[in-house]
Amino acid sequence: MNLENYKLKGEHLSIVTYPDPILSRAAEPVTDFTKDLEHLVKDMLFTMYHAPGIGLAAPQIGQSIRLFVLDVDYERETVTNSSGKEEVRLSDFNPQVFINPVITGTSGSTTYEEGCLSVPGVYEDVKRFQTIHVKYQDLKGHFHEIVADDMLAICLQHENDHLDGIVFIERLSNLKKNFYKKKMIKEKVK
Repeated sequence: MNLENYKLKGEHLSIVTYPDPILSRAAEPVTDFTKDLEHLVKDMLFTMYHAPGIGLAAPQIGQSIRLFVLDVDYERETVTNSSGKEEVRLSDFNPQVFINPVITGTSGSTTYEEGCLSVPGVYEDVKRFQTIHVKYQDLKGHFHEIVADDMLAICLQHENDHLDGIVFIERLSNLKKNFYKKKMIKEKVK
């Protein structure tokens, strides 16, 4: 994907926040690999990078399809420009697109403090598999496989959960899960 072209044409999409019903619904498989899908992916990447986040699933932008984007490698730096204003510069892009992903193998375990663009301001330790094997399709519909570990494995599991209608707070203890559910519902009502 040509990121220079993407940066010029990216559109900022609205991110759905918990407890929106779309976040608890299993997404439908992608069957049409069209230019519209490519445009959606570009807009999702634009939105993810500027949110800022390292992953974004289609249900988080109101599209109930089995698609997510991620980039666990990019750098985000705040710099002062020549006019004295602070600006954010992004570099070292490594965008990845996963369509109709299926986790086919897992091993080990790890715990990592996760956050979510759909649950702003909440960060909690979540137990995940250390290493996973994933089969998925690309923007052309071609099939691929990847073995991922550490941060990439965590992000893949987090985003794949969104496709299954699971927000990361569902993986917390009942006490914490209920606390955040009540808090988020109360904030939505305001």
